[in-house]
Amino acid sequence: MKYVIALVLALTLNATANLMMKFGVKRFEGKGLSLQEGVIPMAGAVLQNWVLLVGLIFFAMNVVFYTYALSGIKISVAYPIMTGSGFLIVALVAWKFLGETMTPAQWTGVAAIMIGLWLVARDMTTVTS
Repeated sequence: MKYVIALVLALTLNATANLMMKFGVKRFEGKGLSLQEGVIPMAGAVLQNWVLLVGLIFFAMNVVFYTYALSGIKISVAYPIMTGSGFLIVALVAWKFLGETMTPAQWTGVAAIMIGLWLVARDMTTVTS
């Protein structure tokens, strides 16, 4: 059970990190910041963007929890759950809160991923082979 909890924390942190990075990048809009100006000015701008920084920290925390989860869950189960669940969270939040549109085909894909996640996770055990 502790490995499943670690996997859920990892996928939640991963999805949240992606979303925070998107929200953080939106804070740069209209400021003309780019890597063409150089790494130092861009790094300074990133350090002043708390949303982006927290997103990067969440990515690092994700790696810790995911690595721990892999010590007790097969990667053939953990990775699809990690990436599929993260995709679902990001797609739904982007649609609901970022105003991104999703086509009927994309909604069908979301449903297919949900079915796939159920199929992968239904026989999950926390014993590695």
